[in-house]
Amino acid sequence: MKHTFPEFHQARVAVVGDLMLDRFYFGKASRISPEAPVPVVNVERLEDVPGGAGNVAMNIASLGASCDVSGVTGQDEAADMLRQRLNSVGVNCLFHQSSQAGTIIKSRIVSSHQQLLRLDFETFFAGEVAKELHQLAEKVFDQAQVMVLSDYNKGTLADPQFWIQAAKQKNIQVLVDPKGNDFSKYRGADLITPNMSEFEAVAGTVESEADLISKAQTLIKQLDIKAILITRSEHGMSLIHADETEFHLPAIAKEVADVTGAGDTVISTLAAALAAGESLENAVTLANVAASIVVSKLGTSTVSGPELQAEYQRHQGIYNTDHSIGGAVTIEQLKIAVDQAKKRGEKIVFTNGCFDILHAGHVSYLQQARELGDRLIVAINTDESVTKLKGEGRPINTAERRLTVLAGLSAVDWVTCFPGDTPEQLLRLIQPDILVKGGDYDKKGVVGWEIVEGYGGEVKVMGLTENCSTTAIVNKINQKN
Repeated sequence: MKHTFPEFHQARVAVVGDLMLDRFYFGKASRISPEAPVPVVNVERLEDVPGGAGNVAMNIASLGASCDVSGVTGQDEAADMLRQRLNSVGVNCLFHQSSQAGTIIKSRIVSSHQQLLRLDFETFFAGEVAKELHQLAEKVFDQAQVMVLSDYNKGTLADPQFWIQAAKQKNIQVLVDPKGNDFSKYRGADLITPNMSEFEAVAGTVESEADLISKAQTLIKQLDIKAILITRSEHGMSLIHADETEFHLPAIAKEVADVTGAGDTVISTLAAALAAGESLENAVTLANVAASIVVSKLGTSTVSGPELQAEYQRHQGIYNTDHSIGGAVTIEQLKIAVDQAKKRGEKIVFTNGCFDILHAGHVSYLQQARELGDRLIVAINTDESVTKLKGEGRPINTAERRLTVLAGLSAVDWVTCFPGDTPEQLLRLIQPDILVKGGDYDKKGVVGWEIVEGYGGEVKVMGLTENCSTTAIVNKINQKN
């Protein structure tokens, strides 16, 4: 059963945090300055985009949800531009315009889709200025179902407890995008969303998946929060609850153009989805897809509702409806997922190989293997191992690319890369119910057969599609060249 897409138009989210204006100067850099060894950019276009808490609000509105945003600005042209841009997409602005400091501006000079320089114009907002924002609390909370605290450590959220406690009194969920190495100030929030480096700065260096979960659960208890979502770059996301099974999601492979605002996209999608009535796991799944979209864009960007829906439907096959991890996973994540599947009584099928160039024979074979059980694991050789087995010039595709292609097949539940030249260590660790290999030999020719039969598993050898082999394809290409 597939998940339905949220009705974002029914959601209303309040955002409180550090407002800023992201200003982009676009132009060509075709010569070096005679004054200094720096490029000269002939500015052709200027673009102003809400950043910080403003970008969170823009993302929420872009998804189709209603949003109120509140924060401190100066009494200047930048504040007027922020209000104009936010109002243009339907965001209701509740600014406290201070005479003591200017609006934060981050200017970027961009040429040929590359940032050459960033200039920051900012002053830390003093505590008294931030407290003056509290006067807008009633308007901020009006009709809100979820509140986001977007902390960039610029002073607006000097006292996050004021907002957390006020929201709890009104039964409003609180999500926090944290900053700094002291998360105690967010005590009592429903969810915090640190990235991996932010999490380790507070909880300590993470040594393994089990260590990550343990440290996160300790932090949850210390802070009296309900859950932590850790964004992990190429390793995806991990959602850890106080008393529930952890939920890992793999990253969706995309060419990264710019990571600016990716964290804002994650928390805005979470907030809008929760306000629309989605479960936390569904909301995290949507946020993972949204993040993959925004990092492929240049600059501070948003994701629209139709854009997210199309991408979500395209990738939905990598997510299992029971909220276990799917797609490309680490070995530790695979062990967790397999243990959960076994507890549900599911039969695990395992196969391995190089899978260098995926062809019709592979697809047919994997479909047949999947039909033998409830879950199919595909374990691939490392690049070094493929070279040993196949010779110089192989693999054609790197392990990362092979993982991405295999993860996109509907027959495959999990795909991982095993160390060494054989999967024997992995077989001992996860103990699949059925080990499958394709070929014309008997089961004793299958690497690891004695391990599997030793713990009571089965070994099956399946025939391969005739006239289909990666080596033959490579040879044919070489002949044409």
